[in-house]
Amino acid sequence: MAPLVILVLVTLVLTGAGAAGVRWLRPWQMALRGGVAAMFTATGVAHFVGMREQLISMVPPGLPAPGLLVTVTGVLELAGAVGVLWPRTVKWAAAGLSAMLVLMFPANVYAAVHDVLTAWDDQLVPRTLMQVVFLAATVTVLVHARRSSRAAEPVRPLPQ
Repeated sequence: MAPLVILVLVTLVLTGAGAAGVRWLRPWQMALRGGVAAMFTATGVAHFVGMREQLISMVPPGLPAPGLLVTVTGVLELAGAVGVLWPRTVKWAAAGLSAMLVLMFPANVYAAVHDVLTAWDDQLVPRTLMQVVFLAATVTVLVHARRSSRAAEPVRPLPQ
């Protein structure tokens, strides 16, 4: 639940800052990028501090080197958090984070079905709904970044 709270609160605070006059935060998409970055910073750090053992236990048994997988995904989440803040990498970062959310979802299903995590928000339905919200956020960042980069491209004249 903490990642969802972070995503929503940071996005709302940054949206409020934009409304209060911080010009670069005026487009709501910029506030959403900040919320996504904050959320993935928190989840990325959790791969190393606090929840590491729980995350390792979520890796389905058929996958090799659970500790290494948790480390790699933590590094990728932290890199993605930085990447969504930088205009040159926002598209790649948002696409990568979106892919990770889809690819790592089976670990959440495994954890819910096998009672690896027992909190109510780790059960299959709440976790799935949160995952949909996270994916909607990263895909929204990706779509907006793609549209913005296309709008910034110079129009080339048609060959005659």
